[in-house]
Amino acid sequence: MAEKIKYMSKWDDEPREVELPEIVPAVVFKTRVRDDSIEGPNPFRWEDKTTYDYFAGKRVVLFSLPGAFTPTCSTYQLPGFENNFAEFKALGIKDIYCVSVNDGFVMNCWAKDQKIKKVKMIPDGSCKFTEAMQMDVYKDNLGFGRRSWRYACVVNNGQIEKWFVEPGMADNCEDDPYGETSPENILKWLRDNA
Repeated sequence: MAEKIKYMSKWDDEPREVELPEIVPAVVFKTRVRDDSIEGPNPFRWEDKTTYDYFAGKRVVLFSLPGAFTPTCSTYQLPGFENNFAEFKALGIKDIYCVSVNDGFVMNCWAKDQKIKKVKMIPDGSCKFTEAMQMDVYKDNLGFGRRSWRYACVVNNGQIEKWFVEPGMADNCEDDPYGETSPENILKWLRDNA
């Protein structure tokens, strides 16, 4: 049975119930990958990647956040997953993915700025994946436009085993809750369910 959460849309007077998907949606991501055959200061090319490329045949952790270079994301969440990568691997996690409603240029620059080597960045610049995951919110109050609510999942061969969603999902939310989606919380769940 699909998990449900409450979501307060900017168009609604009352929170509505949203059903979360049980499998990752089929989406094509526009990524930028290094290509040593390209000379110059920006040796990257466009490469389409699908959800199949990322999720097929392995158990992974996916986490999503409101935006690259934002305080909580850069100070706690992304470095926390990077620093705990070995422990995730020991618990059977093959890869850790960070998805954000940012383009490939921004995601690559953010990873470089944060010295990220183990967590893989997924750009969702058009918000297609985030929308299909039922996690898109408006953050017009911050000048962000459409973004992702902070969430994480344990995904096994495309099937979502466990959702972690920050409370209070709402458009133009004044808060940026963080705790449910912390690497420590997900590690605890993995240990408890090993």
